[in-house]
Amino acid sequence: MKLTGNALFGVVVALTALGFMQIGFDNGLMGNLVTESSFLQTFDNPSSVITALIVSIMDVGAFFGSIGTALFGEDLGRRRSIALGVVIMMIGSVLQASSYSLAQMIVARIVAGVGLGVVNSTSPVMMAEFAPKATRGLYVCMQLTTLNLGICLIYWIDFGFSGGSGSYVWRVPISLQWVLLIPMLALVYLVDETPRWLAAHDRNEEALDVLMRLNHGRMDEADVRALHEDIVRTVAVEKQLGAGSWSDLLRNDELQSQRRLLIACAVQAFQQLGGINAIIYYSGTLFETSIGFSTHMSSLMSGFLQTWLFVASFIPWFLIDRIGRRPLLLSMVSVMAAVMAVQTALIYQVQHNTSISYASGIAAAVMLFVFEGAFTIGFQATVWVYPAEILPLRLRQRGSSISTAANWICDYLIVQITPPAITNIGWRTYIIFTVFNVTWVPIIYFFFPETKGLELEDVDRLFAGDSVATAELFSGKGAEHMEME
Repeated sequence: MKLTGNALFGVVVALTALGFMQIGFDNGLMGNLVTESSFLQTFDNPSSVITALIVSIMDVGAFFGSIGTALFGEDLGRRRSIALGVVIMMIGSVLQASSYSLAQMIVARIVAGVGLGVVNSTSPVMMAEFAPKATRGLYVCMQLTTLNLGICLIYWIDFGFSGGSGSYVWRVPISLQWVLLIPMLALVYLVDETPRWLAAHDRNEEALDVLMRLNHGRMDEADVRALHEDIVRTVAVEKQLGAGSWSDLLRNDELQSQRRLLIACAVQAFQQLGGINAIIYYSGTLFETSIGFSTHMSSLMSGFLQTWLFVASFIPWFLIDRIGRRPLLLSMVSVMAAVMAVQTALIYQVQHNTSISYASGIAAAVMLFVFEGAFTIGFQATVWVYPAEILPLRLRQRGSSISTAANWICDYLIVQITPPAITNIGWRTYIIFTVFNVTWVPIIYFFFPETKGLELEDVDRLFAGDSVATAELFSGKGAEHMEME
């Protein structure tokens, strides 16, 4: 059965949204479970270092899953890559839920991470290649809202199971991943391969067929054929320029492939090094250790914090395609830097000045809410829409996979070092995040171009700039665009 129009695009949206929801679910899954008494008893009361390893080792698996996708993802295609990732996550979920030894749990977390890395590095590419240019950012924002919904749900699920005495307290939440994975596996067999991937692999008639069905009732046949011709022309240009090999990722050719890869990797690394997952993974620890709340209150505040992250993620729906990527990034990263600076002073007061520690603790808790709000409004959606937009077509899967790998390895770094950092250097931890966020502002201002409202093929022309040789390769619409610039 071949879907058309809104039905086809709806399946794309549902599939990629569930993929992002699974990311959020897994991100928040273990942070609270590893403190449960039944979990600790099952694994012989692991040390804090081993506990942090259990939480963070999934990121290492995701890193290798992303690198693996860079190797085979372009040959497999978008839909088969997602299907493979879902199957691997299913295996990882079963291994985690059935664990009775530390070794099995660690291996299971790595396996689940590999599958997550495959899905995570492919879903944004699929969405970018299917979505209309005018609302591409909106649909990615919707995906990120489902990611935040996944984080929110698992925090409340963990809270609901907390305090129990049996191993079901942690085995059931882990098993609930299948509620998302089974529908994903069903949807992946309903969706078509993306027209841009088909064109890049010399399956032009199939690409045109998908474009016709995708835009049925939304575009005239002549406009669809013109879009198809532009895609095919861009593929030919990239092939003529030599784009598509591994060496092209590191070569600043006429399409500035190297610069575009560095931007994609940078924006992914920036979001993690800024400290967001230190808060998402360990919000309970931060509320309890840094701010001084009780264990129960810390768990409750963590649930409210992740609920706010979900609610705030609706705000960029109305902004990203109106005011653009750069303004959101620049304004909200500046807010994040300011919040971390204030947080440093507040945590210092909590830990050193008992006379005002309660008021400082309340203010510090508020700062966590402000930080997460600024992150999801300005950074979170942009981080996932931007790499898939700016990378050249024949390098898009590889480049997106490598940039996603940068995200996961930086995530692992932050998740692994946060508990010992909070323990050993306390309030100084927030200085590190302040410095990082301040550093991102000039880099984004000087090196990140705006991609709002551009077809993916137009982004090639944006980076090609005034190159006469490249302009000559773009015939028809392409040449006109170059002359206008």
